[in-house]
Amino acid sequence: MKKILLILLVCISQIFFSQADCSTALSVCGNSDITYSPSGVGNVNETLGGCLTTGEHNSIWYKITIATAGTLTFDLLPTDPDADYDWAIYGPNVTCGALGTPIRCNAATVFTVGAATGMNMTSTIISAAGGSYTPYCQYMDVLPGQTYYLYIDNWVDAINPTMAPFSLTWGGTATLASPFIDPAIQPHPFNPPGSPAANPADPREIIICNTPAIFDFSTLTPGILNGNPNFFITYHTTQNDALSGASPILAPITVSTTATYFYSIHYEDPTNPNNPINSCRQVGAFKFKQGNISGTNVTIYSCNNNNAGTATFDLTIAGVFGDPTAVKKYYSSMANLNAGTNEILNPTAYVSAEGTVYVKITSLYGCVANAVITLKFHPVVVVNDATLRTCFLERDPLTASFNLTVAAVSSQLGIIKSYYPTLTDAINGTNPIATPTAYIAPNGFAYIKVTNAQGCYAIAKVSLEVIAPVFSSVLKDKIICIEDTTTLDAGSGFSDYEWSTGAKTQSITNVGVGTYWVKLKTGDCITTQHVKVIPSDQPVISTIDISTSTVTINVIGGTPAYKYSMDNVNWQDSNVFSKVTRGDHMIYVKDSYDCEPVDVTIVVPNLTNVITPNGDGINDVIDYTALGNKQNLTFNIFDRYGNKVFQADRFNNYTWDGTIGGKKVSTGTYWYSVTWNENDKKNTQIKYSGWVMVKNRD
Repeated sequence: MKKILLILLVCISQIFFSQADCSTALSVCGNSDITYSPSGVGNVNETLGGCLTTGEHNSIWYKITIATAGTLTFDLLPTDPDADYDWAIYGPNVTCGALGTPIRCNAATVFTVGAATGMNMTSTIISAAGGSYTPYCQYMDVLPGQTYYLYIDNWVDAINPTMAPFSLTWGGTATLASPFIDPAIQPHPFNPPGSPAANPADPREIIICNTPAIFDFSTLTPGILNGNPNFFITYHTTQNDALSGASPILAPITVSTTATYFYSIHYEDPTNPNNPINSCRQVGAFKFKQGNISGTNVTIYSCNNNNAGTATFDLTIAGVFGDPTAVKKYYSSMANLNAGTNEILNPTAYVSAEGTVYVKITSLYGCVANAVITLKFHPVVVVNDATLRTCFLERDPLTASFNLTVAAVSSQLGIIKSYYPTLTDAINGTNPIATPTAYIAPNGFAYIKVTNAQGCYAIAKVSLEVIAPVFSSVLKDKIICIEDTTTLDAGSGFSDYEWSTGAKTQSITNVGVGTYWVKLKTGDCITTQHVKVIPSDQPVISTIDISTSTVTINVIGGTPAYKYSMDNVNWQDSNVFSKVTRGDHMIYVKDSYDCEPVDVTIVVPNLTNVITPNGDGINDVIDYTALGNKQNLTFNIFDRYGNKVFQADRFNNYTWDGTIGGKKVSTGTYWYSVTWNENDKKNTQIKYSGWVMVKNRD
């Protein structure tokens, strides 16, 4: 039984103190500081040589690999000034079991000189025997690829029993090999687990939601490694274990919020398992912190706009949990929350009646709590519809200028009104009416959006009624003779009259031809009515046909029936005058308005019915030279078949001698037509026709 127990103790000793032997020396990771608390000796009580003559006490072995050439120094400082540390360096490039004499060695006493020891740039000694007063040795010149062993021993005896951790800081210009400073090996930074503690000097903190909690440390590994290949992590309960890789935590354990835990990162060269930097470790500390959370029940308010019965709630403004990094999910019922179904996907614009919403809060560290949001309406804005009646605009009688601001749509205080042409615009807040005090519109509606201090609104409909112009039904345009006057009467039923003549009476008299207006007041509205006194159109004598002694008057324009006269005294309805004598005459015409007649002067020419063109000077020609002063005088001769055989004009002096081209025509009856325009302002057209007998005796 004692033998079994001895074997068990030896195994435990090998695990716990294995780094106290040269063969299992810890690799130094670059020039980073070292902190350690050696305790006891390893499996082998090494033959140390040099200044170290009493063997190992509480020792640790380190293996150093040089990366770049230069000088190498270090300062070793115990945490207790009474702790006495000795040390030695072996190398370069020696092996355990054949270390040889140390090339630097120091066993100086702590008395009077202090506990600090190491190598510096000022010392000239390479070894200090026990009890000496020279705690520092001379620096070393080192080259790339060289390896050295550093032995450190917390020396104790009955007189000096003090044991304490030490910290070691490297100096000089050389750099030590490490996978943690080579970007080809470590391309990404490592991410320490957890979050910084309130005191930056304290270990980082990992939140756990419940205590006690069983924690799987391996879940931290991917985050710490951050994609760096060929690095591995172990977790430990002591710093020494982390530095040496001893006693790793291999399975989930129940963790404590009072203990400190450590992670240890080390590199394994996939092409060289004996690479000295494989044993190099980077260590960090962390603790667990209770992170359970609780939510706060909150009531939020929103606007029941236009009394729609629903409001749009921004659930995210409810202060159910103070940490902005927490994830909040919203549900309409606790059953949905528990099942994780029917999540509210638009929490910033959730349309709902008054009611309740349930919030699932998940902290940055995965801790969960629930809270209740009560949805309430702000007090509603009370409005009522209104009607505005306004007088028409003269420039556009179908419209009026409405002052929307006087519409009594709400009596509440502290409100803001805005004005819109349509309900849609009022709801959306688009196309506001820029001048609500003078809104030009026809019959229809406008909308007033009434908003209170909470931003809630209701919309009132305002009926717009254009008071149409009221015109006189009896005042009409009149037609009179241009030389006459008349009376204009606007009729009764108006409270005020104002004529363009300045008169303020219902009617005005002695009104001549022209344009007039009258302002007619009905209630508060004034209608301007225009009226014209129009001169009657005078008839126009368009043509006059004279056939021997019969005169026919053709009239256009004016207003029939016409009256005709040749002396402006005796009037007849017929436009034909018979037995009119030869010579000048006046023709008078008037229409049904009996205004001053129009007149025209006519000439009834002398009629020649027979010519005997035999050269005796008697009735040899038809001669109308007497009409030569008339406008457009034309004289044509036709045979009995209607064929024109001759045209008289100014070149033949408006005469005809019974020949055609110098050749006498046959005896017979011929017809002629004489037309001209009188030299009056109307250029009245006259047509005179008749027949003539031509007797040629040859």
